[in-house]
Amino acid sequence: MLILSAADVEALLPMDVAIAAVRTAMVQVSEGQAVLPLRHFLDVPGSDGGKLVVMPGAMASPHVFGVKTVAKYNHPPGSPFGSHVGTVQLFDAATGLLLAIIEGSSLTSIRTAAASALATDVLARSDARVLAVLGTGEQARRHVAAMRAVRDIDEVRIWGRTPDFAAALAADVGGRACTRVAEAVAGADIICTTTAAKTPILFGKDVPAGAHVNLVGAPVRTSAEADGALVARAEFFVDYKVAAAAAAGELLDAIETGLVGADHARGEIGEVILGRVAGRLGPEAVTVYKSLGVTAQDLTAAVAVLEAARAAGRGTALELV
Repeated sequence: MLILSAADVEALLPMDVAIAAVRTAMVQVSEGQAVLPLRHFLDVPGSDGGKLVVMPGAMASPHVFGVKTVAKYNHPPGSPFGSHVGTVQLFDAATGLLLAIIEGSSLTSIRTAAASALATDVLARSDARVLAVLGTGEQARRHVAAMRAVRDIDEVRIWGRTPDFAAALAADVGGRACTRVAEAVAGADIICTTTAAKTPILFGKDVPAGAHVNLVGAPVRTSAEADGALVARAEFFVDYKVAAAAAAGELLDAIETGLVGADHARGEIGEVILGRVAGRLGPEAVTVYKSLGVTAQDLTAAVAVLEAARAAGRGTALELV
């Protein structure tokens, strides 16, 4: 059994490998070859809002199962700890043996951005060049790299609630900081929301025709980064229908207020890849991908890391018996 650190994950899971791993995961999900119980949240007493998040799952191919455990805490800006700290435990489904314990924060952040990149590659216009990222944290930075992996990005715009953070990130990624969301998304071809917003920051009236939007930062039912007007005008796609029915705040809010019907989501991104569901219907269409994240993505990314670690002789080996 190998123990793999954050440094191992960063070295062994480049974006192109992560995108390929997530593609495998999403196809397996849409083919019904993955068992994915909904994530479970446990409030940690006396922790000022801290939560333990448990995400189990199993897959047919690769034939593995596992669980991701995450401590979700709101650390102050500048903290060396991310909001999601934990591990992924990967098991061989044929033998039940533990194969690896992998640092989960880096793996999660890379696979999340890779999932957005996959959706962008499938749904965005082929000539998309202008990227707007809303948010200034780790996912914002990861998403710039991820979008550059699937499109030739000419211009990057960054918006954040704290102007200094937006300016710093923009300087780091070779982009431009914007003071208003509307300014950032005007004329944008790809928009990624990576914030901790509880209520909408992105509005349908501001999203240009032909744009593709990745909604990433609101993974629970009580949060929404975009308003119902955007949901209503969009060709809307999800990662996993079961999870979306329970936790896709933007979509569920729009359904509850009567802006869209219960069948508004076109389908899963895996169904688009498999050719079972049509993707973008025209150059002027607005497409939205709602990313909630599923354990299948963690498992396929973990397998990719483990295989690379074995090939490179990385990690700390531990005998359990």
